Amino acid sequence: MMTESAITTLEQLTALYGETNPISLRKEMTRLSDPYRRWIEAAPFFAIATSGAGGLDCSPRGDPAGQLFHVLDDKTIAIPDRRGNNRLDTLKNIIADARVALLFLLPGINECLRINGRAVLTTDATLRERFVVDGKLPVTVIVVTIEAVYFQCARAIMRAKLWEPATFVARSAAPTAGEMTKAADATFDDAAYDM
Repeated sequence: MMTESAITTLEQLTALYGETNPISLRKEMTRLSDPYRRWIEAAPFFAIATSGAGGLDCSPRGDPAGQLFHVLDDKTIAIPDRRGNNRLDTLKNIIADARVALLFLLPGINECLRINGRAVLTTDATLRERFVVDGKLPVTVIVVTIEAVYFQCARAIMRAKLWEPATFVARSAAPTAGEMTKAADATFDDAAYDM
């Protein structure tokens, strides 16, 4: 059934959706304009998407605004890789395929901002020193060269009512990190982990 209705060509897709809204193309730039720079500099959170031999990855990144990344110039941003679980999915993917996509969110604001570009990893001491937190340096810094930057309209976040307190999910209504880990490993002590 699904095979019969599969969209497999750009012509089929365009016939269904029509032409691209010209405004959505005009807002795209190849560098950070002053408004785009001010927007991302206020961001405490973004997700970074990468692709590599192990597949796709989309990882969250968060820090207080001003520590999350630094704008090096209107074409380049630097992102510290803070210590985590050492899966290194994002970093492994960057080594295999330099393409990255970033999605920045500002709490309470319905638009989001997207950056597409190419990344490299560095252990440059000067860059690492910019991101010291509690005396700890990041092991590496991700340097992203911007190829496209544009804002995403508010529709998706408005439809999700993401910032409306009435839609917030109670912690008790969602599985805990321990429960999710135990589902993958029956020997895992979820109760101890979730304390």
